[in-house]
Amino acid sequence: MLSKSQIKLITSLKQKKYRQQHGFFVVEGVKTIKELLQSSVKLYALYTTETFNIDAKREFLISEAELKKISFLKTPNKALAVFNIPKEHPIDTSKLIVALDSVRDPGNLGTIIRLCDWFGVTDLVCSKETVDCFNPKVIQATMGSITRVNISYVDLVSFLKTTKPPKYGAFMNGDNVYKTTLVDNGILVMGNEANGISKAVEDLITDKISIPRFGELQETESLNVATATAILLSEFRRG
Repeated sequence: MLSKSQIKLITSLKQKKYRQQHGFFVVEGVKTIKELLQSSVKLYALYTTETFNIDAKREFLISEAELKKISFLKTPNKALAVFNIPKEHPIDTSKLIVALDSVRDPGNLGTIIRLCDWFGVTDLVCSKETVDCFNPKVIQATMGSITRVNISYVDLVSFLKTTKPPKYGAFMNGDNVYKTTLVDNGILVMGNEANGISKAVEDLITDKISIPRFGELQETESLNVATATAILLSEFRRG
């Protein structure tokens, strides 16, 4: 049976300040939890309606009604786990990096983390204004990829100033990416959903690139940031 203190701790982790205070984040769903259990991320506690046959001190069998009390989902998926937030590792600037300038939507960030995993980008650098990668909605969207990408939150302007690789920024008026020579150790900078790349970051971009529109009417204003990231990463890897 769940105690009041367990419920209070778990439900508090919906908020960033409590995730940072306690050093924990929540993962829901059997498939994603199993992926994290196979990673180096440390499990704090598992609450499940069906046993995973792990350490009995960390696994708590609960009812579906109890799971609903602690779940952040409208339809809970059999299990919820609390993991320790892993430490950030040094950023490897010898390889392709994706950098995010104030990406705010959890679904976008989660998808971009998954794209980094798919395209073999091991480092994702986020401005401090970017949504927290341990937000429950971000975790859901990563589908386990959170364990295979090193995510760092930095002062993005300072980071770009002190790194040597070319900085490619996604802009509506940039050079056609399909006609641009791309290097495999560059930094791909993606901007905010509404405002794009900020002026302070734009001033540090060495190569402005864009995805051309092919529609006859040319009326679509822009692409979703995660969709644009997928297209651009595909070009980096193709080239």
